[in-house]
Amino acid sequence: MNQKTALHAFDQAVALESVGTDTFCGRSPEAYANMVGPYGGIIAATLLNAALQHDERQGDPISMTVNFAGPVTDGGYQVVASARRTNRSTQHWFIELSQQGVVAATATVLLAVRRDTWGDTEVSMPHVPPFESIDRLDIGRYLTWVKNYDFRVVQGHFDPGGAIEDTGDSLTRLWVKDLPRRPLDYLSLMAISDCFFPRIFVRKQQRMPVGTVSLTTYFHADRDSLARQGDRPLLAEAHAQRYSQGYFDHTGKLWGEDGELLATTHQMVYFKD
Repeated sequence: MNQKTALHAFDQAVALESVGTDTFCGRSPEAYANMVGPYGGIIAATLLNAALQHDERQGDPISMTVNFAGPVTDGGYQVVASARRTNRSTQHWFIELSQQGVVAATATVLLAVRRDTWGDTEVSMPHVPPFESIDRLDIGRYLTWVKNYDFRVVQGHFDPGGAIEDTGDSLTRLWVKDLPRRPLDYLSLMAISDCFFPRIFVRKQQRMPVGTVSLTTYFHADRDSLARQGDRPLLAEAHAQRYSQGYFDHTGKLWGEDGELLATTHQMVYFKD
């Protein structure tokens, strides 16, 4: 990692310092502030970083589930990451983030050594206008974390000014990349998998109290895929499936600019209307 990359706001935000066996210390990044605490994607990426920089790491990410037990507040936090079982090709991790002795988030991570096999993709990247042809999202009216990304919304826009009425569905398609540019890796892919505005914001076109309670991301990209993608934009798509009794889910897909499916993701989100 060169100095320029190390100084990127994203790398600063997910940075962890080893302070003992399985234990790391980090700090809530002001640059990625959300409604309450940091943007969930940056917390997820930080937890993943604990496994990836651990001395016992074997393999690359295949899947990750994060459960947000409570808000991560300003200030420092402790992350404990332990490999619970290591097999010939897979490794299972449990990771916990706490502040002042109170658990704020837990995660399970599956790492694996990938091997060459037959493969196919049964979904196709949507046909959308190219990144350069779409105006960049005016980030001035959005929360702080949005300023770290270059968003180009193709459809399913959320306008905090209330200029759009209930859209009837929550499908969003948008181009996104780190701002300033940064080559894609597993950590930034994990963070971007949470880049979507809450589906209920898009559907109702209004802000309301919400919070992701569980986030799962599946990594289809290998190291070669990430290298081919580089710092080019990703096409991200998400839609909700049901809103009911204070919770809704959404499912999402992330494609590389060349059409390769790099990750899929699912969330359960709390809301209060």
